[in-house]
Formats: sequence, structure tokens, C-alpha cells
Amino acid sequence: MLPVFIIASLAILALSTLIGVFTNTLIIAVNLIDKIKGKPLSSSDLILATLCTSNVLFQFIMLINDYMSFLYSDIYFTDEVFITFTVLLFLPIYSSFWFTVCLSVYYCLQIVIFTHPLLIRLKMGLSRMVPCLLVASVFTSLTTGLPSAWNLYRVAEDVNMTTNHSIEISFLKMNIVYLLPSNIISCSLPLLLVAIADGLIIKSLVTHRHDANRNSKGELNSHAEGRIRAARTISCLLYLYMSFYVSEILMFLDAFPPTSLAYCACLMVIYSYSPAQSIVLIFGSPKLKQVSLRLLQCTGLFSKEPSKTPVVLSIKLEI
Repeated sequence: MLPVFIIASLAILALSTLIGVFTNTLIIAVNLIDKIKGKPLSSSDLILATLCTSNVLFQFIMLINDYMSFLYSDIYFTDEVFITFTVLLFLPIYSSFWFTVCLSVYYCLQIVIFTHPLLIRLKMGLSRMVPCLLVASVFTSLTTGLPSAWNLYRVAEDVNMTTNHSIEISFLKMNIVYLLPSNIISCSLPLLLVAIADGLIIKSLVTHRHDANRNSKGELNSHAEGRIRAARTISCLLYLYMSFYVSEILMFLDAFPPTSLAYCACLMVIYSYSPAQSIVLIFGSPKLKQVSLRLLQCTGLFSKEPSKTPVVLSIKLEI
């Protein structure tokens, strides 16, 4: 019988996969339906659909990878299978990071007021630049992720079974000469770019917070609300990115024992990354949020309180 820790981990992974696939597929489906209806697909919608496609792939690959590592370890740790899953995991992770950069740069160029001629030209040609950024993200992910297949090697280690008996086991390890530059290019650099974009957006909102953003009633207009919503979305994505990044590093360095509470926390952060990211994207878009609320109303999980009809009392006067 499997240990309780493994059973709980597999159950949580299955639940996070179900939620992540549903929420990410919802975002993809809404944009595809709009495209089929003939509505123009905006640059932000294109980035969201691409990012969510990468997240769905990552969710399925992680599900198969972890189930095989727990249930079929003899097959999983063979050279061919382990190398295949290593490459398949690296590609969607790196792609998701770079697609997050594309979304952050898009919001930054849309919100921040620039005075430099080059940045003004980039802002004017943003709709034509987004497909190029997405293609460059995929190319960078492939360039840094595929070489992992040729940078894994086996290391032999003696394990003491008893005081007088030890056995030699071997396990695959990543070459640090490859791992360090690939991590800097496709993990650390995207994180830095997202942080810079988020900082510029927040600075712009604080600097240009004046009465022109409010209507006659003193409420924020739709443009100001959209900028605040975009800043909130990028800040949440940055927080999720940092949490996932730190958890991956800690687990890769074997900083905690596999049965410790800290190890479980890192594992939960990794499992919840894709669902949490898609939920942030849904709440950051009024269109996606409205569709999600309609689905919840149809399933009965969410229902609005019925509006109370005012009762008009009439008095009949007899003269």
C-alpha cells in the first residue's frame, strides 16, 4: 500500500489538474468562439490563449510525470523515459514564463506613458509586435529546453542498508554547465522583466492619479479601472511566478526531506501554479469573469439573490 503522503499528493495533483484544465480551457474556448463569430481577436486575447494552451500542456505532462514517478518508478527512472519527461516539462514551463513576459510587456506599453521615440514607436505598432513576441518566446523556450536531453548523466552513490551492508545505486543528474545558463535565460530573466513591467505600471498609476480619471460623481472611469485591473493582474502573476520559481529551486536542490512539511508546501505551490494563474487571468478580464459567473449560475454553484420588486400600496379614497 502506498504511503499516505503519496496518496494525498496524487489526489491533490488530480484535483489541481481538473481545475487547471477547466479554467485554462475556458479562456481558450471564449477567445476561439469570439474568433469564430467574426469578432476581432485583440493582442491581449491572443497572448492569453497562447499562455493557457501552454498551461494545459504543462498540467497534463506534470500529471503523467508525477503519477509515473510514484507508481511506476522502475520504468520512469530509465534513461529514455526520464529524459523525455524532463524535456517535456522544461518546454511548457519556459514557454509559460516567456508568455507571461509578453502579457506584462503588452500591459506596460498600453498603460505607461513614454516619451522616448523608440518606445513610442513600439507602442504604436504593438498589435503587429505581439505575434513576433510569441514566436520569439517559443523559439527561446525550445533553444533552452531541448538541450536538456543531452545534459543528463548518471551518478553512482553507495547507500547503507545496514551497518555491514551497502548497495550502489545510480540516478540521473543535470549538468550544471547547461542548467545555470538555461535557468538564467528562461527563468530568472523573464522574472526580472515581469517585475520591471509591474513596477513601471504601478509607478505610472501612482504618478498619474488625478481627477481626470474620475467622472462627475467622483467614481473612476472605465479607462482608469482597466489600468488598475491590469496592474493588479500583473502583480498577482508576479507573485505566483516568484512562488513557483522559489519552490522549484528548493525542490531541485533537495533542500527539504521528501516527507517534511516544507517539501509538501513547495509541492502544493507547484501543483496550484497553473490553476491559480488562470483564475487570476479570468478575474482580470471582465469578459472572462462574466462568462465564468454565467457558467457557475448554470451549474447552481453560484446564484444571484433575486431582486426584490418594490410593492406599491394604493389607497382608494371614497368621496
